[in-house]
Amino acid sequence: MVGQPPFHILARRGDVAERVIAVGDPGRVRILSEMLEDVRIVNEHRGLLTVTGSYRGVPVTVATHGMGGASAAIVFEELGMLGAKTIVRLGTTGGMVRDMGIGDIVVATGAAYPRGGNAIGQYVPDACMATSPSPRLTTRIIEKLYTLGEKPWIGPVFSSDAFYAEDPGFAEKWSRRGVIAVEMECAALFGLGWMRGWETACVLIVSDNLLSEKQELATSEELRERINKAAKAVLEVFAEEARGRQGN
Repeated sequence: MVGQPPFHILARRGDVAERVIAVGDPGRVRILSEMLEDVRIVNEHRGLLTVTGSYRGVPVTVATHGMGGASAAIVFEELGMLGAKTIVRLGTTGGMVRDMGIGDIVVATGAAYPRGGNAIGQYVPDACMATSPSPRLTTRIIEKLYTLGEKPWIGPVFSSDAFYAEDPGFAEKWSRRGVIAVEMECAALFGLGWMRGWETACVLIVSDNLLSEKQELATSEELRERINKAAKAVLEVFAEEARGRQGN
């Protein structure tokens, strides 16, 4: 993959920072760009809005990865081609613990996925790929969330391939297996992270609870404050790690 030009993110090396926050919704890119300085758009092709700016002097890119593992895997690969070394997915999730509330923060410690699916099946057709995040980075983010006054849910998630495919027993089944939330892209990110040598993590905001009788899906705008709180934790970790590297 080294040296291959990307076909979907029409940017050049240097346009994408080593540290990236990836999100599904381009509207969320606009929200997070308000937390950065000197923001410039580096891609709008195919609706994959990607911006680069700085947080406390540290270059950071915020990129749209779209919906589902197949779309996200393309974006993650191309971000890697353009120089990304750390990718944190910041997204929304459906809670699968009864006590989870809308706006709660989830930090994924691993991701189950459909057999042969979530794009990972294309890369590893003969086995189930290890789909866990980078433990060091994930631990730093959890610690920072606690420092900011948050008590995140911590545990494995399920990376689904179809938003509307789950039957009524889906949430109950996976909840009994210890999975705490469902989303669509973590497995692809985590699997590729180990294959490509990136550090990865995933922080999610609960937009609905699949075990609740009242099924409502909160929007990015409604979750803006909670998204910003989660993003602040990630950005602070990015800044601290960059300063630590310079100090060495």
